[in-house]
Amino acid sequence: MKINRVLVLDDESSLRTALFRVLDKKGFKVITANRIDEAKSLCQGDNLVDLAIVDLNLPDGDGIEFMSYLKALSPSTQVIILTGHGTIESALRATQKGAFHFVTKPFNLDELLSLVDKALTHKHLQQENQQLRSELNKKYNFDQIVGDSQQIQNVLRLVERVADSDSTVLISGESGTGKELIARAIHYNSHRKQGPFVAINCGAIPSELLESELFGHMKGSFTGAIANRVGRFEMADEGTLFLDEIGDLNPSLQVKILRALQERSFEPVGSTKTVQVNVRVIAATNVNLEAAVEGGRFREDLYYRLNVIPVSLPALRERKSDIPQLLSHFMDVLGKSKGGRKLNGVSAEALECLTNYPWPGNIRELENFVERMTILKGHGILELLDLPDKYRGSKAIKQNAEAFDIPDNGLDFNSAVDAYENALILRALEKTGWNRNQAAMLLKLNRTTLVEKIKKKGLKPPHGQEIMDLGY
Repeated sequence: MKINRVLVLDDESSLRTALFRVLDKKGFKVITANRIDEAKSLCQGDNLVDLAIVDLNLPDGDGIEFMSYLKALSPSTQVIILTGHGTIESALRATQKGAFHFVTKPFNLDELLSLVDKALTHKHLQQENQQLRSELNKKYNFDQIVGDSQQIQNVLRLVERVADSDSTVLISGESGTGKELIARAIHYNSHRKQGPFVAINCGAIPSELLESELFGHMKGSFTGAIANRVGRFEMADEGTLFLDEIGDLNPSLQVKILRALQERSFEPVGSTKTVQVNVRVIAATNVNLEAAVEGGRFREDLYYRLNVIPVSLPALRERKSDIPQLLSHFMDVLGKSKGGRKLNGVSAEALECLTNYPWPGNIRELENFVERMTILKGHGILELLDLPDKYRGSKAIKQNAEAFDIPDNGLDFNSAVDAYENALILRALEKTGWNRNQAAMLLKLNRTTLVEKIKKKGLKPPHGQEIMDLGY
């Protein structure tokens, strides 16, 4: 565990000694100085401090100026300013320059120690927040959007150009194509990245509640409004608001969002006070808004207000060349979070099937598929036989057909089908220890249907083995 390094800079020897003793006893690594030039020599290179307790008036200068010097070296360093003759002007100047707190002498040591703990907690929270933002910036960097196909590269070139503007963006594409991923990438590569990214799915919230979610409400404005609530527009101030499934908005809300976009202001439900916001809006839809405008389901003026920068995401079936890269990407990502389970690749036959599969759920379906295969197979190469039938397509049918040998003199079709059905049922029963519930699940049959077939065909377990019905 890292030991916090604390500087005490004061020209009173007795105060330095007292603070050294109490801070050292608390487990801090304490250094002391009585002049600014001495303190500067102690805080160079690898010797930066986490916290400094600095007197306002020192023999060779001003404590606030030294604080500015210290923060230039290490912006996360927290500073508590001490003074024997505190004034409001001095306190204001110290806090404006970045001091954590301003303390007037004489002070209570316990109170100062409490301030020290709070200052260091604040520093660590700042560092965690900075690290989180750094990870988010990396996660949503354009380099993290996987694909070399012309279709996705065209999209990336467009969003890179518009990311640092404040223009409204409308992202269209089928469900699962990564619309929110693109929205976040735009935000975290813009000048607003230090501000909040606030997302709301307009299709997932009942229309009677959506206005309150977007604009907030005042206490008592409707039944159940027991307190004031801030809406998503206000939460996103100085940042980005992502309106997902914008095509699901009802007409009355379309009018209010249009006004919020035009005026950059709105009134919370039940309030007459106008709230001003500085928000960039990115909207997304999986429906054709132009067709919705023509059909009278979406306001034309709102559509044009949103469609300043249109971004159209291709379906996965339109960028098949990216599927191998996406599979490898998700295998790597999921392999880090599945407790030792990690797929190492895909066989040529399996890859051919997966490339030809239409992926109606797009990238979201592909990610879920890789997660399922990672859990079920665990490790190694994903083979054709590992794939569920729907992903194998015609190859599954062809494999099953090749299992039969048709003699030169022909065969009885009905008898062959009956024999194959018997074999399938017996194989499922053997695999499940004659548990008819589990066998029905394996064969994707209704349990009663399977029981009827077993009785009709007179199928029985080996001698001494019981038929089981319990356990799923």
